[in-house]
Order: sequence, then C-alpha cells, then structure tokens
Amino acid sequence: MITEISITKITDLMHELNQLPNHFVFRGQADAEWDLQSTLERILGEKWSAEKARKFEDRSLDEFKSKYHIYSGTEHIPKSKLSWLSVMQHYGVPTRLIDFTTSPYIALYFALEAYDPFSKKNLAIFAIDYTSLMEKSLQYIQSKDNKFQETRFSLHGKRDQVFDEVVDRYSYDIAWITEPIEMNVRIDRQSGTFLISGNLEKTINSIISDPIYESTSIIKFNISYLLYEGIYVALRKMSINSKSIYGDLSGLAKSIKMELHAYTTDQ
Repeated sequence: MITEISITKITDLMHELNQLPNHFVFRGQADAEWDLQSTLERILGEKWSAEKARKFEDRSLDEFKSKYHIYSGTEHIPKSKLSWLSVMQHYGVPTRLIDFTTSPYIALYFALEAYDPFSKKNLAIFAIDYTSLMEKSLQYIQSKDNKFQETRFSLHGKRDQVFDEVVDRYSYDIAWITEPIEMNVRIDRQSGTFLISGNLEKTINSIISDPIYESTSIIKFNISYLLYEGIYVALRKMSINSKSIYGDLSGLAKSIKMELHAYTTDQ
C-alpha cells in the first residue's frame, strides 16, 4: 500500500528525502492528484482494457521496429524487447514503462519541469523501496517456477534477458524495476530506471496494491505548491537543471523556459 506524507516545509522535504536509504527509487509528478500510471495507461484512459493494452503495445512495437531503420540514422539497433520499449519511450511512444530515477533531486526536477506554477496544485514525489520490491517479485516467480533461481545479484548483466524470457513471456503479476543494458545518454544523465508491470494486461497500481507488496515501502510525498520557488532555488544551487539532465539544445530550451516561469512567479 502507498503511504502518503504531506510536506509543507522545504526543510521537512529535504529531511524526508535524505533519510531514505540508497535502495529507493523516485518519481516526480507535477500534480499530486495523479496516480502512478504509464503513458500507455494514460492514453487509453477510461477505455483501458487488457485486450486494448495488449493490442496497442504489440501494434506500436511492430510499427516502430519495422520503420526504425528509416529514421534511426547512425543509432544502434536495440537487441531486446526491454531495449525497444525504452527507445520508444525516449521518443514519445506510449509504453508501459514508468520513468523513475535513483536521485530524489532529479525526481524533484521532473516534477517542476511539467509543473504549471499558476495552477496552485500540489506536486508529488513517489519513493519505492527497490530492494524489497524486487525481492518480493523474485519470490513470486520462484513460487510459480521452482527452476527459477535468479537473485537481485545474479540479474546483473542479464536484466533484458530475464525480462524478455521470464517476466514478460509468462505475464507474471509482479512489478519489475530495471533499466536496459543498452542505455542512452539521457537515461544515464538522469540516473534513470523504469518501473514496469510484468503483466501488460494489468495496471501498475493494481499490481503494487497486491498483498505480496504489503511490507514494501511505497511512499507518496504530497508537496505543497507553496514550495515551488524554494525547490527551484535549491535545485539550481545543486546544478540540477535541464542543461545538466538533457545535455543538448532541448535541455537548454527547457532551462530557459523554467527560468522564465520562476521569474514570473517571483514578481
């Protein structure tokens, strides 16, 4: 279950984030009312169904793969399904991947990047105990397949293979946190990783609400909109901005846009 903590002071926010161990991953959202949802879930909205989710991913994946060589230029060709989904997500195709990061401050940045400071809506940071969640997921697979012997440590170097050949193949009702072996520059700069529903036909909220994750710490920090400027200033002092996160012209443009937002709200 998700534990919600209300934050009304910058000092409390920094304290709460800093006290979490290193085995947590984070996601920032511009509206505290939003649930944890993949872009695939969001685009289907109220029309969501297991059949439509499966049909949408299969069709998108086939079309993207078939035309990739036309537009990819010198970019490498992904070798696994997880890598393909990651590239698709990178270029804006709705997928079941949900972006997370190992840095709470980068998560804060992404909450601000999409935030409308005039909306007066609270922001949110989700924090998930990666170690606990993955342990529970692996235990679940082992309960269904006594030949499966992988551990969090043995997964290193073969995350794509295990996702493709086990998690996705058998559509296990588990949550999975990973990043493809073939990472692009942005994922690396953003200390990025992904939260994924192992069963495409189930939403991530229905998965993490399962009793197997009852003891896994999943926290939602509901952050007052009044802290927007203070968070922006704090991140700027840490040199966490669009330029450092994206490292390209789009990052520069986003950085200028955010500075304008900060300037107009300060007047």
